[in-house]
Amino acid sequence: MSVPEIRVEELKQRLDAGENLFLLDVRDESEYEISNIGGQLIPLAELSKRVNELDVNQKIVTVCKMGPRGAKAVQVLHNAGFTHVWNLTGGIHAWSDRVDKSVRKY
Repeated sequence: MSVPEIRVEELKQRLDAGENLFLLDVRDESEYEISNIGGQLIPLAELSKRVNELDVNQKIVTVCKMGPRGAKAVQVLHNAGFTHVWNLTGGIHAWSDRVDKSVRKY
């Protein structure tokens, strides 16, 4: 299955325009503490058990370190009936490289 993606530049533009996008950070807590871009933390390992904490009608962007866990999270959410979900291409590292260099890479 192909996973819908959103580039960091597009996400920044849409957030700056005031679009109501929910950032779902699927990394581990220790990674989130190192750096984050303000998303809600639900580690990928817990997502299937905690999917009820999310609004199925919300537009959700999954965030991880470099993209693969975010893609898996999109699949978990699609399987749970979510339809407005995108993976952040390149994750936190791409955000740091192309949007905000103050976001720490690790």
